[in-house]
Amino acid sequence: MNLACKDIIISIMKLKPLLIITLLGANLAFAENSAKPTLSNKPLNSDVKSPTNLDTSLPDLGDIAQTVLTPQDEQRIAEQILREVATSDDVLQDAEVTDYLQALGSKLAAASPDKQQVFNFFVVRDNSINAFAMPGGVIGVHTGLMLASNSESELASVLGHEVGHVTQRHLARMLAHQKYDTFKNIAGIALALLVSRANPELATGALATASAVGVQRQLDYTREHEREADRVGLSILDSAGFDVRGMPAFFTTMQRGTRFSEGSAPSFLRTHPLTAERIADVSNRVEGMPYKQVADSFEFNLVKAKLRAGDGLAQAAIDQFTNNIKERRFASEAAEHYGLALAMLRKNDLKGTTNELQWLRKNAPKHAFIENLAARLEVAKNNPQAAASQYAKALSLYPKHRSLVYGYAEHFLAINQPDNAIKLVQDKKILYPNDAYFYELLAKAYSTKNKKLLSFQAQGEAYYRKYNLKKAIEQMELAAKANDGNFYEHSIVEARLKDFRRLQENEKLADERLS
Repeated sequence: MNLACKDIIISIMKLKPLLIITLLGANLAFAENSAKPTLSNKPLNSDVKSPTNLDTSLPDLGDIAQTVLTPQDEQRIAEQILREVATSDDVLQDAEVTDYLQALGSKLAAASPDKQQVFNFFVVRDNSINAFAMPGGVIGVHTGLMLASNSESELASVLGHEVGHVTQRHLARMLAHQKYDTFKNIAGIALALLVSRANPELATGALATASAVGVQRQLDYTREHEREADRVGLSILDSAGFDVRGMPAFFTTMQRGTRFSEGSAPSFLRTHPLTAERIADVSNRVEGMPYKQVADSFEFNLVKAKLRAGDGLAQAAIDQFTNNIKERRFASEAAEHYGLALAMLRKNDLKGTTNELQWLRKNAPKHAFIENLAARLEVAKNNPQAAASQYAKALSLYPKHRSLVYGYAEHFLAINQPDNAIKLVQDKKILYPNDAYFYELLAKAYSTKNKKLLSFQAQGEAYYRKYNLKKAIEQMELAAKANDGNFYEHSIVEARLKDFRRLQENEKLADERLS
């Protein structure tokens, strides 16, 4: 990270809480405008399937953005952001929820104008209704927005809008008229937002208001950007098989939420101004499109139930789920029982969880989430053999379910069976080659066996996948100095260490370009 970015991070962390919130809205608005600079000089939306009667004419915003950011610039900034995402307490580290969002986002991205753009989606543990994109196709969604979505198409409409901002290269277009060092400061602010959220106690002092306002003015969305993101988002939504009426429906959800927000609009409206013209434009376009009734996936309802079960006090969640079931107030009865089981497990009510699981076995569709719940229940009951049996059975049904692999490996480590943990992770990590936690599990297992070289090596690979080359190199150096390991293992470590050092040099050169 260059000095300018560090200075901005320090300044942001010293802000007063209210000013941080204000800048959050302004700068997340900036961040959503990122895009990949390798898009060819083709007409806007040329690759987007045009729904019947949909006017796809868009404002001519020019193509000068191609000369502002290189793919390497965006990738470097994205990696800095993902480094913070990997360690931030504000980011929800739940493989089931994250994998659902990534799958949904990837489905939409596949229907977008730029099929080559890579997207990384993550969930922010925050009850406010917000979503934002950042350089390099990094998109964050607040848990509050996921819970506020009344249908999967509503949630998809938000992601489609974000994907639209990225693929239409709005950030690069805005930066085309700014000095290059402005971009450096903006990149630092985007990165600092996650840091400051994780350290609110550091939010004291003040940043020059004129400077903050100046950055905000440079990053404000234009009406053309919002209109284009809406139109592209609608095309993406339709091409991906969702109900395009989810977008105006989400606008209605936002407006309804505003009535109860004591005079302040939801965060999403502050970063995406919802004008009457914009509502009318989307509504008119949707009216001219064929009606498509799309049922929510079972997983969508399970994810929402899981988020509710993990929010606030466990007993409050139990009461809410119980009342909803009693009063028949739910979108999915099975999801409501699933949420109740999770909330009961949180409170260590094992009998209640068992009863709810039995109901799910009898009445709910088969799903990996439910199998994972069953395994976690056996672990909580301290039944290691039953837990191992359940994990093995569940993985035979859902061999690619990351959370099951995590749980099974953790279970092996807990009962002091590191060899089984190593075999499991080695077999499964090929499915997720960029998953840092698989390597952290390996590091723990090798450490239990007192295999120093392999433990340091695995931890180094974990740091590498968290975009932290400095720590990755430190671990590989320790692995190279370890007094165990055979010639073949030492050779692999030395080669990997050489690769990491070369990447670090490239990173320094990239930082110099941004400094």
